[in-house]
Amino acid sequence: MSFLALSRSSIRQAFSPCLTRSYAAKSSNTERVLNVSAKDASAAEEKTLSSCPPGTILEGLNYLKGQPPVIALPDDEYPPWLWDLMKPKVYEDDGPGGKAEKKRLRKENQQRIKDQNFMKTQ
Repeated sequence: MSFLALSRSSIRQAFSPCLTRSYAAKSSNTERVLNVSAKDASAAEEKTLSSCPPGTILEGLNYLKGQPPVIALPDDEYPPWLWDLMKPKVYEDDGPGGKAEKKRLRKENQQRIKDQNFMKTQ
């Protein structure tokens, strides 16, 4: 094994804990402790919008050095438009030549081109 390969493997081993992916960890921060009664907890479970509970440390979002960790907030502290970002846009059918038809034709054309390119590789 060459010196270069040896040094690369030792660097990889030294930084391997920093380069691994993991799930968000529970917050140990006592500042964000939520006092929720059993009734409020059951109501919150019914209308939960986010994928992580409040107080969860969101790893990977804090990319600046020396900053406190990013902690998930309760759903009601986020703006309402945030929950609509992942919904697909719905265009009303406004007849021939309208926006909905143009979007549909463009999508069909893109798919046709992809299919043709795939068939050229076979």
